[in-house]
Amino acid sequence: MVIVSNRGPVSYRRNADGSLVARRGGGGGLVSGLAPLVAGTDTVWIASALSDEDREAATQGVVEADGFRVRLVAHEPSVLRMAYDVVGNSVLWFVHHGLFELARRPRYDRAFREAWAAFARYNQHFADAVVETAPPDAIVLVQDYHLSLLAPLVTTRRPDLSLVHFAHTPFAGPELLNVLPDPYRRELLEGLAANEACGFHTDRWRKRFVASCAEFGVAAPRTFVASLAPDGEDLARVKAAPACQEWCRSFEERFDGRQLIVRVDRIELSKNILRGFWAYEELLERWPEHRGRVCFMASIYPSREGLPEYLAYRQEVEYLVERINARFATPGWQPVVLETSDDFPRSVALLSRYDVLLVNPVSDGMNLVAKEGPQVNDRDGVLVLSTETGAWEELAEVAFGVHPCDVSATAEVLAEALALSAEERRRRAARLVEVAASRTPVDWLQGQLGAVASRG
Repeated sequence: MVIVSNRGPVSYRRNADGSLVARRGGGGGLVSGLAPLVAGTDTVWIASALSDEDREAATQGVVEADGFRVRLVAHEPSVLRMAYDVVGNSVLWFVHHGLFELARRPRYDRAFREAWAAFARYNQHFADAVVETAPPDAIVLVQDYHLSLLAPLVTTRRPDLSLVHFAHTPFAGPELLNVLPDPYRRELLEGLAANEACGFHTDRWRKRFVASCAEFGVAAPRTFVASLAPDGEDLARVKAAPACQEWCRSFEERFDGRQLIVRVDRIELSKNILRGFWAYEELLERWPEHRGRVCFMASIYPSREGLPEYLAYRQEVEYLVERINARFATPGWQPVVLETSDDFPRSVALLSRYDVLLVNPVSDGMNLVAKEGPQVNDRDGVLVLSTETGAWEELAEVAFGVHPCDVSATAEVLAEALALSAEERRRRAARLVEVAASRTPVDWLQGQLGAVASRG
């Protein structure tokens, strides 16, 4: 098996003696979900070299590093920037999540043509690595929209390989995908169609992909659904560790006697952070009895700060929090507590303490926080969940659903969730844990492998 993704399981740094040393990397839900399943196996993980040290390590080919067999792909810095930031994060991410304000963006000019050419080169670099590295008849699991053009670049040279592409984002239906001009749109769809199969977190995203292929005259490949789930055992280990327990004690002291609304997110436009705070502000306006009795703590960390839209969004979030606190705070009560650094033990501790967990993205391929929270929560916490997340398909029966743009309805649902009886909270929480823990990362991986096993 070969895994291909932009971010890999390890990154490199330089020791005091000048030598390179590998360390376990970040990479979000994909890496945290997959890494324990393939560590210590003969699986090869192909990923981008993201630092100067990574690029130096890339010259060594496949290496054994921290329990993984890794090959890093070195891109010219300008190619990586244009492919990842300009095409991937500034256009394809916006297309699939429906984030464009069409009065001004997108803008397809000569600079974008250059960036798309870099996106093609980026995919070609990965294709070369797969062709050179994959053993005969290997299954190649290609992860996410950054590598949408990869399959035809590989299969023409290595027809023995079985490529499966998995989309971690929503997929744009025909109306959203029509924002891409025909040459780019066709190259994107034909690149995906060259895979043996394409997988999605939910049937909703799968249907959108099939509809887009039909609308724009591309024969769709086989498709399948396999939702990603958090590693419950790993979450339990993090929760039991001293760092997390210290945060748990701190939160018990800080919020003693008060109900707590929580969110854990990246500061990302699609996560809908502003509307969550506007809904809380409306809750305090319409139900003043909650003033002094309810706090909202958000553990949100920066994302894609090289893009101006994201910097502006973070500033808007921070200003809104300051305004709410200035408007409602009283001695001994801070309405909103905001943490903007990435601290996973703190986030797990916060999830263990919530009375209401707010997960309200504009659109989200899955959203693991909606499944992680119930598995670590100690207070029969209630989940308020956007109907536009992939997780909604699995958790609809036990979560409170909200339309992500309806601020007043979100405020009303927060008020309803805070007022639930203890018996109803226990009933919902028990069922929520049951559903959230019903799948594991192994199930998700087997879904991808099964897409190849079921061919023919």
